Amino acid sequence: MFLSVFDIFKVGVGPSSSHTMGPMVAAARFLDLMRASPFEFHGLKGSLHGSLAFTGVGHATDRATILGLAGFLPDSYDHDKAEAALAAIVETHTVSPEGLPELHFDPKTDLIFDYDNTLPGHANGMALMATDAQGDVILRQVYYSIGGGFVLTEEELAEGKATDEGDPVPYPFKSAAEMLEMAGESGKSIAEMKRENEISRGCAVSFAKGSARIWEVMNGCIERGLVTDGILPGGLSVRRRAKGIHDALQAERGMNLNAPHTINDWMSVYAMAVNEENAAGGQVVTAPTNGAAGTLPAVIRYYLDHVPGASESHIEDFLLTAAAIGGLVKFNASISGAEAGCQAEVGSAAAMAAAGLCAVMGGTPQQVENAAEIALEHHLGMTCDPVKGLVQVPCIERNGLAAIKAVSAASLALRGDGQHFVPLDACIETMRQTGHDMHEKYKETSLGGLAVNVPNC
Repeated sequence: MFLSVFDIFKVGVGPSSSHTMGPMVAAARFLDLMRASPFEFHGLKGSLHGSLAFTGVGHATDRATILGLAGFLPDSYDHDKAEAALAAIVETHTVSPEGLPELHFDPKTDLIFDYDNTLPGHANGMALMATDAQGDVILRQVYYSIGGGFVLTEEELAEGKATDEGDPVPYPFKSAAEMLEMAGESGKSIAEMKRENEISRGCAVSFAKGSARIWEVMNGCIERGLVTDGILPGGLSVRRRAKGIHDALQAERGMNLNAPHTINDWMSVYAMAVNEENAAGGQVVTAPTNGAAGTLPAVIRYYLDHVPGASESHIEDFLLTAAAIGGLVKFNASISGAEAGCQAEVGSAAAMAAAGLCAVMGGTPQQVENAAEIALEHHLGMTCDPVKGLVQVPCIERNGLAAIKAVSAASLALRGDGQHFVPLDACIETMRQTGHDMHEKYKETSLGGLAVNVPNC
């Protein structure tokens, strides 16, 4: 099994990897399908199902789908151009994607939120259709946004989750047990094995540049969030808090009366800065999803800013180790809140961050696996119940608490020798089973939990 660092960590746009980035990617794939088709097209239609329908407005799914059909992509998203394109589409009822004729598309009537009919493959389902001059559908494709910006057609999903068809990699571990066995036999760290896998599919220079960009975008997101205040969009009137907290923390630096637990505020504010940017539709990196995008960058900033002897030269190892854990979770369970609740998003992010921190602080592969297990275990059962379908409450604070848990998990693992009672593989399988058993209303539908017990109008 091979899942690249650049699959786990994707540069994109908020507020949701599965509900915003995924539909935009799906629309781009549908345009490619149309370009390869012999038919003459005159119009476009679409329908959103399951979680994409129930929380689609709050997650900007409609907006993302429209922009995707106009030719926009998450990794090259330009906010100003997108706003201009949306205004033009609303006025003209047409889109003009590159390589295709001008196509009729009225967002009010041609994109349907179907709350009654779920698609069988995944909670995040959508159907895109192209029509002829008479308005008849002559091309249709169902897509599933399965979390973290990953998109599969219904045919691809039916083929199974092991979709990697590339060349063999040196260390193809599919479980934590295999990962530890390969580490023991090779004498390499998890990061070293993961790096060799990455380079076997590319080159060392491009990998180094790509991983450096991941951290550059992550850190840039933190910095923007720390200096921006105001009210987040969406109608809840949620205030940005990261700037105010950060200003207060900076003012307190150097004072002798600071409580030791103040370090938790630093971890939280880094994470909140990212998730406030995400909630505002800014540029973020999936880690492994947008809703959980703040946890891992916050732990890296904690490491760099507060741990003696920390070095930016270790960030690549951090990302490699975290991606190895994220790949195991995705392959064996899920990173989708709509499929398994927030345990699959923030829980996975905490496990990844704990593993990365443990690794750069000198942890053995066994201690790294232990750190990931501790962090994931203590998110088991966490529901995904965003108020009004927005990635704001409880998502923003939740990332801060997950960062704190991740650091605690890494610290506990480093205090031990790597031997522990619950294997990471068992914890991942427990998360999968728990997600399967969890009631649908607690899986990113905003039909239960905080979403219905907190006034949101």
